[in-house]
Amino acid sequence: MFEKLTEEKKAEILETGIAEFAEKGVDRANINVIAKKAGISVGVLYKYYTDKETFFLACLKRSLDVLNSVLQEQITSSDKILVRAEKIVRAVQKTSREHTNYIRMYNEITSGGNRKYAPLLAEKIESLSATVYTRFIADAAKNGDIRDDIDPRLFAFFFDNVLMMLQFSYSCDYYRERFKVYCGAGLVDDDEFVASQLTKFLESAFTFKGSDVKHREK
Repeated sequence: MFEKLTEEKKAEILETGIAEFAEKGVDRANINVIAKKAGISVGVLYKYYTDKETFFLACLKRSLDVLNSVLQEQITSSDKILVRAEKIVRAVQKTSREHTNYIRMYNEITSGGNRKYAPLLAEKIESLSATVYTRFIADAAKNGDIRDDIDPRLFAFFFDNVLMMLQFSYSCDYYRERFKVYCGAGLVDDDEFVASQLTKFLESAFTFKGSDVKHREK
């Protein structure tokens, strides 16, 4: 008889899959191992997800729903851009620590070994942040809150790259060690100081025009 899974059990299975995909990647992850770790048969798993790719995309959706919730408040926020930016930085720090496997899976699937998924994953993962960041940067420039000599799309791209590397630095072994090389082991866990320094970095990027930089050649 078909075993009907509770919502709690489905969530547990997806979390098990996320952990396996984070560690092994899509190609090397074994659906039999995932089922065993989740305490179900492979047959039951395939009743809900027709193949490994379908299951992987379900895991991806679960992780994105959580990570994208970080941005939802910013969509309707009326805060000035640098206030928003600081809030996003702090939210990234929090979610990276609370959902390490989500970020590790994100890092794993963006590697060259998963290139066949690249167009689909880029659209699913990046579309919301690209839209939100571009819009609030463009609005801030139009309203005179930041420098007006910028391309909002490129600044959104640069901003997201900074946040992506911050996520990886908290969650992925190589990037965490890289953080230590640059900043020392003591700063890895000092979220307050990192957030304040990154906010200063962003403040300079968003507010200084070339003519305002004193050491710039005429």
